[in-house]
Amino acid sequence: MSMAGNLRKVTGLDRVGGLRKVARLARRRPRVDLSHPARSPLGSSVVNCVTYRDGARVPETGDLVDVVQRVRKRGGGFVWLGLHEPTDGEFAGIAELFDLHPLAVEDAVEAHQRPKLERYDETLFAVFKTVCYVEHEKLTATSEVVNTGEIMVFVGRDFVITVRHGRHGSLGPLREELESDPDQLAKGPAAVLHAIADHVVDDYLSVTDSVQEDIDEVETDVFAENGARADPGRIYQLKRELLELKRAVVPLSRPLEELATGPIRVVEPEIQAYFRDVSDHLLRAKEQIFAFDELLNSILQAHLAQVTVAQNEDMRKITAWAAIIAIPTMVCGVYGMNFDYMPELRWTFGYPLVIGVISVACVVLYRGFRRNGWL
Repeated sequence: MSMAGNLRKVTGLDRVGGLRKVARLARRRPRVDLSHPARSPLGSSVVNCVTYRDGARVPETGDLVDVVQRVRKRGGGFVWLGLHEPTDGEFAGIAELFDLHPLAVEDAVEAHQRPKLERYDETLFAVFKTVCYVEHEKLTATSEVVNTGEIMVFVGRDFVITVRHGRHGSLGPLREELESDPDQLAKGPAAVLHAIADHVVDDYLSVTDSVQEDIDEVETDVFAENGARADPGRIYQLKRELLELKRAVVPLSRPLEELATGPIRVVEPEIQAYFRDVSDHLLRAKEQIFAFDELLNSILQAHLAQVTVAQNEDMRKITAWAAIIAIPTMVCGVYGMNFDYMPELRWTFGYPLVIGVISVACVVLYRGFRRNGWL
């Protein structure tokens, strides 16, 4: 039987035009050996392509069509294909081979999606927002604190396709960790989906712990002796970065709840218990983020109150000095008028008397303001 016939039988492409679709797929994509470690099987976006059976890695040769065909013929295994920021052309052949829904394919290629979970017949499509903490020596009003990316996951009975967007969130260490636990990996593609969700949520907790250190630093500066002079731009910057983190964490609650409780064909009830644990961790991250938001609002209000108090103190000092200066100004203004007959104008001790009165009045006012805390 020809390759097109075998692929039609294994992948279920028995609808009208199925053979033509396979032929177009074979023409578009060169047949490259998947076992070669230095090559990208389907294009520059492919990170890895591995077959697993009974929780162990299975060495495979041939191109992706042959690998998928053998997996489906043997049964009990699955293919894990990892990609990084694929283009439409690079992903088109994969979408046809695994019969992925066009809307899900569009979301996977374009990215910038909210965390969500969608079902397309026998295929599950999940979107996760990844986050990482951006290290910085000192927090400023322009510091980047949280960097986000995305991981899209297609899950079927015999395949897992991960599409990653962003400079972080590599799944290589996660793949190695799963391979070190064959019993968990033997539970199938749903176990990989759980591992990815758990990995993403653990990163949320790690980032929130790091953000807390920045918030503590800002809080210390605001309530220091010269807290009114602290830069409020840092507080606003933290609130903006916290909003970015909230957009990644909060919408994930509903997809995880559905994975943990809803009846889903590709997720066994045994795996759903693991998703409930991930959901609990996500709840902790959400609570921390909401608490940080409230704390930053309180810090901002305290800073504004400190600025107002400092301005009032400055205004009191200015008012006190203006009152002291008003005395010599008033006396000098009176005696500066061009009248011929004024009291003590021709008197020998007139000048010392005026200076003495001015000095005594200024000293009395100064002591009074000092006693009342105005100076």
